[in-house]
Amino acid sequence: MNEIYAGIDLGTDSIKIVVCEKIDNVFSVLSAVSSKSDGIRNGQITDAKLAVMSVKRALKKASDSLGIKITKVLALVPPTNCRMDIMLGCCDVIDYDQITGEDVRAVLKDALTGQIEEEWELITAIPISFKVDDKENIKDPKGMPGKVLEAKVVVSTLPKEPLYRILEVLKLSGVETIDVCFSSTGDYYSVKSKKLDNVVGAIINIGEKSTNVSIFNRGIQIKNSLIPIGSSNVDSDLSYIFKINSSTARQIKESFAVAMSSYADNNDVFDTTTVGGEAVAISQVGASKVVQARIEEILKVAKNEIKNLTKREIRYIIITGGLSETLGFQYLVEDIFGSEARVSNLSTMGIRHNQYGAVYGGIQYFDDKLSLRGRRYNMINKEQFQALISAKQRVTTSDTIMNKMFGHFFDN
Repeated sequence: MNEIYAGIDLGTDSIKIVVCEKIDNVFSVLSAVSSKSDGIRNGQITDAKLAVMSVKRALKKASDSLGIKITKVLALVPPTNCRMDIMLGCCDVIDYDQITGEDVRAVLKDALTGQIEEEWELITAIPISFKVDDKENIKDPKGMPGKVLEAKVVVSTLPKEPLYRILEVLKLSGVETIDVCFSSTGDYYSVKSKKLDNVVGAIINIGEKSTNVSIFNRGIQIKNSLIPIGSSNVDSDLSYIFKINSSTARQIKESFAVAMSSYADNNDVFDTTTVGGEAVAISQVGASKVVQARIEEILKVAKNEIKNLTKREIRYIIITGGLSETLGFQYLVEDIFGSEARVSNLSTMGIRHNQYGAVYGGIQYFDDKLSLRGRRYNMINKEQFQALISAKQRVTTSDTIMNKMFGHFFDN
């Protein structure tokens, strides 16, 4: 049986949508689109009308590429001002012979009952470990015999007002939000591995206007910080230094400059005009020095922020975000952080660009969440699925499609 998942990330510069199909535990990308956004800043809605128009454009682009209309999504939200607390739950097992997903849902619900403040909304409830009777440190208790199930859970919440503005924009855009997760959670799941799941590390996502720094302990986010500088600062620097408009500066950043000027070619030039109309030839070395200086600042501030967030030994540092696609970025990362740091490298066919990492990872988190709770879900109905098969000229179909809603954000 196949599941189809759609995820959406409302960014300052662009809205990203990824649609995946899961077949035999393998995710295949059916569509990945990026569309210009307006009315959104740092994942917050600043102009609802403009934001709705932006989301509708992105949805149409994705729907056109699929041949079906997207009506249900997983929403990626920024962890700005989030709270993360450890809570405990306990419940009696229904059938002593075998713990089921229903028991897992019950113990998580017990951990949450009466714990969320009125002005805050639950985003994720990620179990650290379970205990079955006297057996401890269990990752997934399903199938085990036992009488009492306990859970230690990291519960993440956000203020309701900014979150509800995002959900309202999605609703007005014509889509139903099935679940939400932090973009930082998606970042982690896009690089998740058994090795990373057993150590403490950091993920740095350089966004358009800000840079997010997240600390993960055994695959669970425990700390977060937002730095108010990002990719757009590079554009501003290039515009100021060379007296060019912002669109030209962005073009130079994305397709001409390199992250380390020592790897640039002084004979390679970018011919353009200044805002005053004068012809100017910008050398790759000159442009790269400007780009490198700002990226160095961002990475060094992020490095200090990691130290402020945790005193634990950091075993990995992964940098992602659109700016990390700059040629030579890895060399600069190693120069500042050392060999333990690397740039995210998405190798999945259809999304080989870091701008899609959070959405793709968010989809995998959502699927992992359902699996732990013993559930399955599909974000398209049977008619849409048949239309999708026809549009893609598929030769096989799934057995059935499950469309039942499982309650508020799948009971979290």
